[in-house]
Amino acid sequence: MSDVTELLLQWNEGDEEARAQLMEKIYSELRAIAARHLSNERHAIDLQPSALVNEAYMRLINLNRIEWQDRAHFFAMSARIMREILIDEARKRGAAKRDGGVQVTLTNLAGNSQSPTTNVLMIHEALERLAEVDPERARLVELRFFAGLTIEETAAVLGKSSATVKRSWEVARGWLFQVMNKGNTR
Repeated sequence: MSDVTELLLQWNEGDEEARAQLMEKIYSELRAIAARHLSNERHAIDLQPSALVNEAYMRLINLNRIEWQDRAHFFAMSARIMREILIDEARKRGAAKRDGGVQVTLTNLAGNSQSPTTNVLMIHEALERLAEVDPERARLVELRFFAGLTIEETAAVLGKSSATVKRSWEVARGWLFQVMNKGNTR
């Protein structure tokens, strides 16, 4: 069992010191994930990695009713929270701009550096649609795209081989790219 899993289980039992140790241990890792993710956005999002991770951190520590299972569960929830933060930011900016607000590139989804810029809300809607037909691949996309995990990190979190994750990632991002290019997110 990893240190993170052990601390999560202790936190489940009400050990506030374990929560503090966990957050101290995981904060730098979450910040690295946020920095990696936001670096792919080519400065299209005004959010800084420290702001993203601070907001995610605050939301994580306020999840009192979660029964943490293990490191994978924690990182999946972290990815979901980071995604929600990016969506909230997009909605705020979208309300202020008629052009739809926050724009992100599809570099990670399309698999090439020449990919078009797309609204983060469009990505969110496409991911919601993917979750309806393939929840496992939607979770993988959350971990890769929104949390910025590498193939190897995602494999570790999901408990699968890197080769399996890589194949699923190729299918998921191809599906999302196709759906988004058609504009059929719903």
